[in-house]
Amino acid sequence: MPAYPLPSRVQGPLTRARDWLDARGKAAWIIAMILGFVVFWPLGLALLGYMIWSKRMFGCSNRRAQARYYAPSTGNSAFDAYREETLKRLEDEHREFVDFLQKLREAKDKAEFDQFMQNRDQKPESYTGA
Repeated sequence: MPAYPLPSRVQGPLTRARDWLDARGKAAWIIAMILGFVVFWPLGLALLGYMIWSKRMFGCSNRRAQARYYAPSTGNSAFDAYREETLKRLEDEHREFVDFLQKLREAKDKAEFDQFMQNRDQKPESYTGA
């Protein structure tokens, strides 16, 4: 028996199709769903259900927490441990960077909003309001 799990025949093509559609974004999922309805309506309905269930229709924020890369064991335990440690470190750094960018966007939005409110409070005195 091999040291790594073999993908089933059904899972392989479906996983590749899912990853291909994910790489192209939400529009690709919607087009695939529409084509599914045109070709065979239960297929379109199944795609719609999958899109809602997996939150691909409304956003993909939960998928970031999942591991992005998995490779089968090479048989060299020292290398496998090093690879896993390095990949975990890179994923943690990526997550920290994404969080940093989010905080940066929030700070920029807050600064723009504060500037808007300050400008709004300073109405010109020549304005009569009629």
